[in-house]
Amino acid sequence: MQTTIKSPISFSGCGLHTGRKAVVTIRPATAEHGIWFSRADVAVGDRLIPARWDAVLRSPLCTKIENAAGLQVSTVEHIMAALAGCGVHNALVEIDGPEVPILDGSAAPFVRGIMQRGLRILPAPVRAFEVLKTVTVTDGEASATLAPAQTLRIDFEIDFADAAIGYQKKSLTMNNGSFARELCDSRTFCRQADVDAMRANGLALGGTSGENAVVFDGDRVVSPGGLRHEDEPVRHKMLDALGDLALAGAPLIGHYTGVRAGHSLTNTLLRRLFATPDAVRMVVCDRSTASRLPGYGLVWDEIPAVA
Repeated sequence: MQTTIKSPISFSGCGLHTGRKAVVTIRPATAEHGIWFSRADVAVGDRLIPARWDAVLRSPLCTKIENAAGLQVSTVEHIMAALAGCGVHNALVEIDGPEVPILDGSAAPFVRGIMQRGLRILPAPVRAFEVLKTVTVTDGEASATLAPAQTLRIDFEIDFADAAIGYQKKSLTMNNGSFARELCDSRTFCRQADVDAMRANGLALGGTSGENAVVFDGDRVVSPGGLRHEDEPVRHKMLDALGDLALAGAPLIGHYTGVRAGHSLTNTLLRRLFATPDAVRMVVCDRSTASRLPGYGLVWDEIPAVA
């Protein structure tokens, strides 16, 4: 059955790119509501923004959504990954600014907050998108693919010249609590040269030398405390991919493969999927199908203690 959060939970902090402080509150919603964002700081006009693939504005640095009136919320990928990874199907995400707080750079604080509140079962069956045909998009050396599968599986590989990152590859299915256990505490990462360039262009204004991102410089991890996982960068790319795929509008059943892919390419993939005839269908989930969806089988003891 569909779920929502039992009671509201709030998080406060600065946006990674804008540096603006904001409070974001996840509120319960009714069955069939889906995930919507609401700009609490906007007094007039349409404050609601759908968390959906066709509301995404292409951006290489984060995932930004916009409604028909031009109202935006950026950096939604971590909170979307947490909602999907915890199996939350319906929620209103209220925010008093244009960017979701980055917190520690991972999805773990959101996951712990959601799990502390707990989930409420709603009187409607879960519907999911089942991938029926393989679709692929490319951009230079980067590619993203969705193929038929029995559950949501994410494969990802990255390759950076920086020795501290290098080549990394990982594969996971997203049920049985694997997102919380394996991915949710992995932080966003960047190279020191990229940080300098972004700040020169008025971005990364909320970044603070390793407190909310892992910063690499050649063969060094600049951030205090080092890495949470030896392969933390590829794990975070998988976290981002789950959050971006959650913008399908319902859980996905399919095999995602990302090679050097980013937010924009994953959104292009969803657009290609829904534009390809007979590539995807919506199914009503029975108990067996629901057990293969993200969030199924998550227990508190598996949530990393770092959050």
